[in-house]
Amino acid sequence: MRRIAVLAYTARIDAITWATHAITRLFEEGVEVMIDHILEAALSPEIASKCEVRSAKEFEKHADMVMTFGGDGTLLATARLLMGSDIPIMGVNVGKLGFLAEFPVTELDEAIMDVIKGNYRIVDRTTLVVEFSGVVAYALNEVLIERSSEAKMIAVRAFVNEHHVADYRADGVIICTPTGSTAYSLAAGGPIIAPSANALCITPIAPHTLTLRPLIVNDGSEIRCELLGENSAAHVVADGKILGTARKGETILIRKSEHLVKLVKRADSTYYDLLRDKLLWSADATKK
Repeated sequence: MRRIAVLAYTARIDAITWATHAITRLFEEGVEVMIDHILEAALSPEIASKCEVRSAKEFEKHADMVMTFGGDGTLLATARLLMGSDIPIMGVNVGKLGFLAEFPVTELDEAIMDVIKGNYRIVDRTTLVVEFSGVVAYALNEVLIERSSEAKMIAVRAFVNEHHVADYRADGVIICTPTGSTAYSLAAGGPIIAPSANALCITPIAPHTLTLRPLIVNDGSEIRCELLGENSAAHVVADGKILGTARKGETILIRKSEHLVKLVKRADSTYYDLLRDKLLWSADATKK
């Protein structure tokens, strides 16, 4: 590992603190460090002066890996920024849960040494592309169609490969990848999907009809959503970023994109280890 790019959620002091620690350790191990202009402004002049400063969009051309400091949101933003590149992303969790940014700061020094020694693995994760009203955007976790007014639910007619699935009257509808199945979809009652599964999931949010349940479809499917009802409007959101507002008669198309996101994982752990750790599946309820 010759050159590592570092990004951080600079609104959090602890993210800057741990990014500084990582940069210092990388220098000590003879690794060149690249940062963007935002992190440069947040670091001490002494540390920043030793780093190569470039636009984050240039990291793919000049770095071997990107290390993010924050939470899952920071990693998602980085994935969106570098969508279409082959550069692997390593998420260091400065937040709370951290399904994507799974490396805890308490094990940061060990993780850095593993990266330098090549003791890690890279996994490819499916992404989505959403198109509506001339907008084209990508998402690693999910595309969300949600009500734009707090007072009204929305009505969404969904099709899978031109087959009418259901009319969802709900607070919203989530279309997620296996990676996103442990995010908003899980909170809305959706299933956990192993990343190796070739599947997408359609999850309604607080549906008015209780018989409507999450639906898993093949990831080769095209999902088409249309808004029903007069004066209806809904936000279209990709990984937490509002893309715009769709109105009655507009079509929202969601399908698996051609891009993959490469995530850095521990060499000695699996997805199921992560589930046991983050969701406390190994906890013994009989012990206090």
